[in-house]
Amino acid sequence: MNARATTTPVRHADRFFIGGEWVAPASNATVDVIDSGTEDVYYTIAAAAPDDMSRAVSAARTAFDDGPWSRLTHKERAEYINALGAAVAERGDALSQLWPRESGVLYSTSQYSGRIASGALAGYAALADTFPFEEECAPTGGGKFGLLVREPVGVVGAIIPWNAPVALICHKIGPALLAGCTVVLKSAPEAPGAGYVFAEAAEQIGLPPGVFNVVTADREVSELLVTNPGVDKITFTGSTVAGRRIASLCGERIARCTLELGGKSAAVILDDMDLETAAKTLAKAECGLNGQVCSSLTRVIVTKDRHDDLVEALAASFGKTRVGDPFDESSQLGPLVSDRQRDRVLGYIAKGVEEGATLATGGGRPADLDRGYYVEPTVFGNVDNGSSIGSEEIFGPVLAVIKANDEQDAVRLANDTIYGLNASVFTNDADRARAVAGQIRSGTVGHNNFRTDFGMAFGGFKQSGIGREGGKEGLLPFLETKTVILEGRPAAYPAPD
Repeated sequence: MNARATTTPVRHADRFFIGGEWVAPASNATVDVIDSGTEDVYYTIAAAAPDDMSRAVSAARTAFDDGPWSRLTHKERAEYINALGAAVAERGDALSQLWPRESGVLYSTSQYSGRIASGALAGYAALADTFPFEEECAPTGGGKFGLLVREPVGVVGAIIPWNAPVALICHKIGPALLAGCTVVLKSAPEAPGAGYVFAEAAEQIGLPPGVFNVVTADREVSELLVTNPGVDKITFTGSTVAGRRIASLCGERIARCTLELGGKSAAVILDDMDLETAAKTLAKAECGLNGQVCSSLTRVIVTKDRHDDLVEALAASFGKTRVGDPFDESSQLGPLVSDRQRDRVLGYIAKGVEEGATLATGGGRPADLDRGYYVEPTVFGNVDNGSSIGSEEIFGPVLAVIKANDEQDAVRLANDTIYGLNASVFTNDADRARAVAGQIRSGTVGHNNFRTDFGMAFGGFKQSGIGREGGKEGLLPFLETKTVILEGRPAAYPAPD
């Protein structure tokens, strides 16, 4: 069965959503969105010019400074957020078509897009009842009454990548809207459809004009969002290279920023772990989004006496993965997002061979797929931790197995990276797992599997980013803390009994 629809669900591809309206672009510039499974043009979208970006920021600025949004109670804003989640969920069929066509993700995964959106937004809305937006504090330097008040940071520029747009939109606009911020969402040209679906939902529920604005832009115009003095904060998910640039631009004007960046995450296999079980688990996890996951466990570290057996097990398990059309129910791994990304991954595979690593399985394009941006599931053994494939983010279905002398050396290798986004410890002993987790410099450490949890917090150490997304930790970056010290207790704050 092939569930691929014949038409695109994007209704306003020739316009932008600015100030609560679908507006005509300032230029005739467009971008072709390519179907990653067929290499055909899926649809054509308007590309923002500098005037479009400026107009979107002005709309958000006016909505924050003069509109009702920032003056609503948190519970009132939560009602809108829940309604937005429900309206997006109604468009689940549209999202389930867009994600595979734009990014190559399996349709079996994309079918849950609407549920993912409504659940994530509902989680942020629930914080209206539990998060301490105001806390009474006893002044320590004079005064009779003190408050710590957490207020919205202001206008937010949200920049999302192409690999998981639905979830990432939610984890940026959910906390921003609850805080009282207004948002300009900048979608990636490779996968802009989800942003338009969210804009349709915002229009449907009557979100006040200018609170949520959506444009699609290339890097040059996107920088105008980052440098615009009307934007108080940038929240960005993408590569570490782009994150460095954004951080430097924000630093020039002390703009706030949250950066969720790249990774080269380690799976540390301890000596009591069954290798077949670890291999099957890692192979299955690497199929997620076709390896296009910043937190993917792509460095597999094992003691040298078990290295060859693990490479063999990984090659057997990952090598059997069925690669094919993301709408085919039998497919386990779909295409990459673009020809550029496919060529990048194949280039890294060639580097791995040149640098002396052992290619155990895969390494090229599937012989039976002459259309689409497909890459075979690939496993390398004898990888040097400092080599290109051992140290650089590939963002594709490539696993690198690295030898360690012992457990202490495995931890050292896991930490010997500029990144620190994710990791996992494979052992049958939870106490050992906790002990090793405490030694790994990473924003998340799982146990016996690939783990991330946006309900708790997600983000990285070192060059994997700044700040966190998800849960109450993901709300904090959208708030400024204000200290209020008064000479008496206001009537609105009755004294405790």
